Amino acid sequence: MKLTGVELRTVRVPLVTPFRTSFGTETVREALLVRVVSDEAEGWGECGADTAPLYSPEYTHAAADVLTRFLVPAVAGVPELDAHQVAPALAGFKGHRMARAALETAVLDADLRARGVPLAHALGAVRSTVPCGVSVGITESIPALLDAVGGYLDAGYLRIKLKIEPGWDVEPVRAVRERFGDVPLQVDANTAYSRADLRHLARLDDFGLLMLEQPLAVDDLLGHARLAALLTTPICLDESITSARAAADAIALGACRVVNIKPGRVGGYLEARRIHDVCAAHDVPVWCGGMLETGVGRAANLALAALPGFRFPGDTSASERYYATDLTEPFRLVDGHLPVPTGPGIGVAPLPDALEEFTTGATWVPLG
Repeated sequence: MKLTGVELRTVRVPLVTPFRTSFGTETVREALLVRVVSDEAEGWGECGADTAPLYSPEYTHAAADVLTRFLVPAVAGVPELDAHQVAPALAGFKGHRMARAALETAVLDADLRARGVPLAHALGAVRSTVPCGVSVGITESIPALLDAVGGYLDAGYLRIKLKIEPGWDVEPVRAVRERFGDVPLQVDANTAYSRADLRHLARLDDFGLLMLEQPLAVDDLLGHARLAALLTTPICLDESITSARAAADAIALGACRVVNIKPGRVGGYLEARRIHDVCAAHDVPVWCGGMLETGVGRAANLALAALPGFRFPGDTSASERYYATDLTEPFRLVDGHLPVPTGPGIGVAPLPDALEEFTTGATWVPLG
């Protein structure tokens, strides 16, 4: 496959409700889409970076810059390109995993479309639908939180994840557990705590949680290992897991018993599958996290979440959880599950009218 050009397109899609975490509150999803055009097919990828470097060092405008200046030219120079050659072609550049992931996904999509192969099949999926959970942001009050959780349970979601931070942890979790009984429940701290909070976090053991996700800093594997030894609640790592090697190290240190795989955070779906395989070899369950993706990213995440090692409902929620109008045909929840796309590649493409409505800028990078 030979690339003839790459389009970098920025879209801003309003969220149905503001989504607040310890990193801030989002009301709009600004996403960078990558479209590669080859002599055989075109493909799409979505960059998971936010508008500001809060969740990770990356942000959308920096991703567009590094793609234009460095990553796209490096990949364009590869003869007979396929997705497995993207990472080696970019090996000399440091960081920028989300930008790499978007480019690799677009190349993978084009390659698979040309061959008529669905992404789920290429990754090794074993399910045609995946169970779905929902992530609930920090609300202005506990009654508002209870209303939100109740609405999601009524909609059919099979697992509830609560965002927590210092000052918003034990009591909100207690309130949800008391109101909704033994609903599958987990919490996500997004690195908001320190080692000084270990005893406080141990209070969450009272609530029978599925897991406590990323309570400490990204680079504090030892702190997570100490917390894991203190709690009966399983520790799940998210931001700390940037590669298969990082996953193997965390497991060896006893820093986690569950892993959240976000393909953008780890550099793409091929590395995500390697992390899945490492965790499966150590009997560590994984699940698929979310980055407020539009339908482009959601489709690919569903393909990944259909692999056998994904044992918990992910954050692959229905389109309407986030968007009144998605970029693709909407994904709709049926009995708590979403269907895995069956078309070639990621199985979806942006709808022209939605793409036009939400685009704020586009750059065409000619190649060849």
